[in-house]
Amino acid sequence: MSEIRAAGGVVWRPSDRGVEVCLVHRPRYNDWSLPKGKLEPHEHPLAAAVREIAEEADVRAVPQARLRSVRYFSDGRPKVVDYWAMRAVGAGGFEPETEVDDIRWLPVEEAIGLVTYPHDVWVLREFADLPPVTAVLAVFRHARAGNRATWSGPDTARPLDPAGLVQAGQVATLAALLRPEGLWSASARRCVQTLEPLAALLDLPIEVDSHFDEPKPGQDVSECALAGAARMAELAATGRTVVISGQGKVIPGALEHLTGASDDYRTPKGEGWLLAFTTDHLTSATRL
Repeated sequence: MSEIRAAGGVVWRPSDRGVEVCLVHRPRYNDWSLPKGKLEPHEHPLAAAVREIAEEADVRAVPQARLRSVRYFSDGRPKVVDYWAMRAVGAGGFEPETEVDDIRWLPVEEAIGLVTYPHDVWVLREFADLPPVTAVLAVFRHARAGNRATWSGPDTARPLDPAGLVQAGQVATLAALLRPEGLWSASARRCVQTLEPLAALLDLPIEVDSHFDEPKPGQDVSECALAGAARMAELAATGRTVVISGQGKVIPGALEHLTGASDDYRTPKGEGWLLAFTTDHLTSATRL
């Protein structure tokens, strides 16, 4: 039996009562819950979460950190809902044909007392335990660029292949949801090209930064990873949302330094990570 895939979020805003989060009421079920909805065909869960929050809660929201996924049965079928913590940045996108007839903004503890389902309580408590997010970085490995062995020119000049150009467009669609304020790239042509569709979409320049380059002959991989991690922390300390295009030999080691954990941070080409920081301290790292 195929599972139902859905996505949503804990959307927050500051208020005189502190942080408030958004709940929606569905008259069909007479329940209060976090805004969420089913994925459209081939839709990324993060894109679905942003879209559903706009349609159900009339909120333009910016993702900040990954929260848990919850699993339960709906109409006899297994259902998985992925959640993100998101900051409300404006209104708009409401669809009047949705199942929602009321929206409330409440302090977290009041929201916990109102929601109908235990899994929403779990997600809200995880959000409450998350340190305040002051900066978000999205770190991508460059998209596909053919075979190094069959490229006759300098490796730094190797361009994206047709599949890589498609991946670069997908990176742009996903990364634009974060509303980045700056774009940084390793110096290799394929890294810069990976961000070019996003740069065109947002009308932002791409800053080339060798801290995200793979080691040159004679350079130590761990030293390059440490330098990449330090540069990410510097960018996070500015409090901005930044997208980085880096190389595969740098990203795993840099994330190990930032997290202090020896997890599997290998990153396929064209894929990446969502990093949430409190000042220059990494508090959350999840695959996009």
